[in-house]
Amino acid sequence: MATTTPDHDKRIAEMTFASVYPHYVAKVQKKGRTKAELHEVIRWLTGFDDKTLNKQIQDKVTFEEFFRRAKINPNAHLITGVICGYRVEQIENPLTQKARYLDKLVDELAKGKKMEKILRAG
Repeated sequence: MATTTPDHDKRIAEMTFASVYPHYVAKVQKKGRTKAELHEVIRWLTGFDDKTLNKQIQDKVTFEEFFRRAKINPNAHLITGVICGYRVEQIENPLTQKARYLDKLVDELAKGKKMEKILRAG
C-alpha cells in the first residue's frame, strides 16, 4: 500500500477545489482539450453537473467537502497508475485517493487519451 503522510493528507483535505480548478482547465486547454471535456471527466467521477460543479467553486469548498458532496462513480477503482509519485490504486487515505483519481483523469485528458478510455468504458 502507498502510505501518504498525515501532513500530505491534511493539505489535500484543506485545499479548496476552486484553487485547483483553474489549473485543471489550463492544463487540458494547453493540450488542445476543452473545458467541456474536463467537466465531462469531473461529472463521471463525482456526479456533479455543470451547475453543481460551479456551486462547489463558488462555495470555495475544500477537497474534503467536495468529495463528501460527490457521488463517486462505482468504476473509480478502475483508475490506476502513478500520479504525483503515488500509485493511485494503492493510496490508503480515501480522500487523498479520490483527489489523486481526479488528478489522474485530468492528466489522461491532457495527454490525449480517448474519452471512452478515460471514463473506463472499454
